[in-house]
Amino acid sequence: MVRILSRKFFEVFFFVLFITFVSFLFVRLAPGDPVLTILNVDELSVSHDQVEALREEMGFNKPLLVQYGLWLFNFIQLDFGESYVTGQPVMEMILTALPATMELAAGSLIVMLVISVSLGSLSALYRDSWIDQVSRVLSILGAAVPSFWLGLLLIDLFGARLNWLPTMGRDGFISLILPSLTLGLAISSVYVRLLRSSLLESLSQEFIRAARARGISEWRIFFVHAFRHSLPPVITVFGVSLGSLIGGVVVIEVLFSYPGTGKLVVDAIRQRDYPLIQGYILIMAVIVFIVNTVVDISYRYLNPEMKLKERENR
Repeated sequence: MVRILSRKFFEVFFFVLFITFVSFLFVRLAPGDPVLTILNVDELSVSHDQVEALREEMGFNKPLLVQYGLWLFNFIQLDFGESYVTGQPVMEMILTALPATMELAAGSLIVMLVISVSLGSLSALYRDSWIDQVSRVLSILGAAVPSFWLGLLLIDLFGARLNWLPTMGRDGFISLILPSLTLGLAISSVYVRLLRSSLLESLSQEFIRAARARGISEWRIFFVHAFRHSLPPVITVFGVSLGSLIGGVVVIEVLFSYPGTGKLVVDAIRQRDYPLIQGYILIMAVIVFIVNTVVDISYRYLNPEMKLKERENR
């Protein structure tokens, strides 16, 4: 465990260093000028001297590498700067909006787990039955329908027509239902079929036949032995698709006007708010890296074969 954690420490160091450079470079090369946005040149008459004075004050007249070095020095001190638009500290703005995003991500994962585990397990238990066929159709539809279009359908049905659920803002648990359902349905289609195929493969293993020969009940064989054996591929895919989940959260937050970090960064992109964009990219990258590290460690404990291989290589 110590060796794994030390290796992960060096990985995260070089990973964060790479992300800081790439995010800084891409944001700076994006079209648009934050100075002109701050001065509202579309609405106010601004002289060339005023534009250049503000550009010099913000350090945009310095070489790009010098700007990156100054920004990296502040980042090492956990100082992400202040928003160009609001003047608030970037870290404070992101941490204020982060709980809403975590709520939405957690709600979506709960919806995904309920749908994936129930449909995937039933499809494996009743292979080639009508349940399996319905599950296959729903998975194909879920993979084919974009999440934003599904969200618009749910807004139209439950918000506009039936008036059962709120469609905008964050006002308690009830406002979390539609966005969580939208994103959860969108991402569950992959895991339903993956869990089904992984369960069927597990049920065909030698240790399952040995468990049946020992008289262990089918319920225990399926939910204790086969289900655990089928989890590593699912967990691996979840770690890989975590970035897609975060991207989906951004889309859903904008669609439902949910005040999380996704909506915050979309507004920042429109306003060319460089510090806020870079702070968001770095925090999300670190979160993805941490979750993937947890996935790697949990994979070792869920898959005994990896432990055996490590012991053999020693």
